[in-house]
Amino acid sequence: MDTQKKILVIDDEEDMQKLLKMRLEQENFTVVVAGDGDMGVKTAEQEIPDLILLDIMMPKMDGFTCLKEIRKLPNTKNLPILILSGKEEEKVRDLFAFQKISGYIEKPFELDDLVAKIKEILKQL
Repeated sequence: MDTQKKILVIDDEEDMQKLLKMRLEQENFTVVVAGDGDMGVKTAEQEIPDLILLDIMMPKMDGFTCLKEIRKLPNTKNLPILILSGKEEEKVRDLFAFQKISGYIEKPFELDDLVAKIKEILKQL
């Protein structure tokens, strides 16, 4: 990748935030973190990342609501969003059917698989 891509991680688990930030920075990504859905929407609007990693189960605003809010904003409505969740993929896929997501990775996941998926999505931009 020629220019450094920015990834927004929206996840309420601090350990997950740190782990993803550390691993993605090793891959030369710029990483911005938000600890809940409400902050995630605000951060997405301010930072305009190249890709968003979005957890589903969060306090305050869950991932479903967060995604809907991000899709309402003109600057973020078409951003690629990769869902990270412990929920079964089939259930999540149905819930997101009309929200244009770029992919889904079930927790727990291998970091290398996540990085490969991110790179695959970003190549398509």
